[in-house]
Amino acid sequence: MQWLRLGRILIVAIRFGLDEFVLAHSALRWLRPFTRVATFWRSFDLPRGARLRRALEDLGPIFVKFGQVLSTRRDLIPVDIADELARLQDRVPPFPSDQVLSTLQRVYGRPVDQVFARFEREAVASASVAQVHFAVLPDGRECAVKILRPGIGRIIGRDLALLDTAATLAERIWPDGRRLRPREVIAEFRKHLHDELDLVREASSASQLRRNFQGSPLLRVPEMFWDWCSTDVMVMERMHGTPVSQVQQLRDRGIDIQKLSRMGVEIFFTQVFRDGFFHADMHPGNILVADDGQYIALDFGIMGTLNDADKSYLAQNFLAFFRRDYRRVAQAHVEAGWVPPGTRVDEFESAIRAVCEPIFDRPLKEISFGKVLLRLFQTARRFNLEVQPQLVLLQKTLLNIEGLGRELDPDLDLWRTAKPFLEQWMSEQVGWRGWWRHLRDEAPYWAATLPQIPRLVHRALAERPDADREQQLLMRLVHEQQRQTRLLVLACAILAAILAGVAGLLLV
Repeated sequence: MQWLRLGRILIVAIRFGLDEFVLAHSALRWLRPFTRVATFWRSFDLPRGARLRRALEDLGPIFVKFGQVLSTRRDLIPVDIADELARLQDRVPPFPSDQVLSTLQRVYGRPVDQVFARFEREAVASASVAQVHFAVLPDGRECAVKILRPGIGRIIGRDLALLDTAATLAERIWPDGRRLRPREVIAEFRKHLHDELDLVREASSASQLRRNFQGSPLLRVPEMFWDWCSTDVMVMERMHGTPVSQVQQLRDRGIDIQKLSRMGVEIFFTQVFRDGFFHADMHPGNILVADDGQYIALDFGIMGTLNDADKSYLAQNFLAFFRRDYRRVAQAHVEAGWVPPGTRVDEFESAIRAVCEPIFDRPLKEISFGKVLLRLFQTARRFNLEVQPQLVLLQKTLLNIEGLGRELDPDLDLWRTAKPFLEQWMSEQVGWRGWWRHLRDEAPYWAATLPQIPRLVHRALAERPDADREQQLLMRLVHEQQRQTRLLVLACAILAAILAGVAGLLLV
């Protein structure tokens, strides 16, 4: 079976002229005459990116999804190919209803009609990994049921093995193979797919996002019905709204389109800089708009996370870029440890300036955040930057949000909308708010640790009386802990005094 699948892949590759990617290598040029025998059915009238897209569509859903992931790695592949792969759509015929019912009976241990008050046999959405049916719970709540495709794990494993083999060959025979690191791309793709195969993981991500935006007028996230969720089935609240891509329908419903575009930007930056947890697949097919103008998020298979260092890197880069402070951009990369410590900041600064300065010949509203981030990645790669996977997801999401925002409002000034979030976050990190937040976060640790210090020191001294050096280090630790304690007490006293003074003024 594996050989038959490999044979089909080779036939499709030759049909769409993909052999040119491989046969460009001098050691394989002797194979070119053998591939030309099929020129009468080859599609050489299309550009290389379009031919690759068509081939992936012909090979099936797993290869389509691989192309979608590959399109996000613009730091690795040429722009023309990335643009073409971004057009891939995950349109897959639904699997039969008898397989749906069989899966549900296996998961719940009883027929579907005993689980749901009503279950619609016809799927409302179908993709490569799962499909969705509408249903009604026994208590009358409307829900959407997401069900994994039967045998999808085996299919994915088979095709991933072939992709691994192809990546290994590409590194060996393709001139740019090692630089583009295809095996790393496959590994990243494998991780995304395995995450999507666990619907409990997806449900937990949705639950976290819902909690982050609880009570927010910006974004609505469906509730997860945990009693009906499993690895193979996810049951969530059914959401009603208009697809965000249907702009005319939104206007007919009285939705303020310009406000909607600004809200999309606000949602993105809130997820990134407030929560460090963001929906990484926010293309128009995964977004609805409620009648009150609130966004509705769907499909939580791919989520991104950022730590404080990532957020600091992004905020500093965005702010420094729009101030044309290219030296600060270069230093941010070095300080983050993403370029070698010996990198000359002045050379890095010059390279960034050469890429970014021409952009400022246009109005700010025409500057693309996503393209700025991409250019920084591409420039930094020349200085041996290792691009962080979480930032690649962020760049993909930013391009989606930016494209959606400008489709809704071509005059959207992304910088003016985003700047307050960046400046507020930076002030919270480096100002007195950041100092107080750090003190508050560390207080439980110090409260638990400080009482133990004398006992730990005494034990260490008793067990190793001859260890003079260790004793000195421990005594220094004790003094340092005492100093930190005094600072903590002093800070609390100052804060109490300030609060008392404010209260006194209010009473007066």
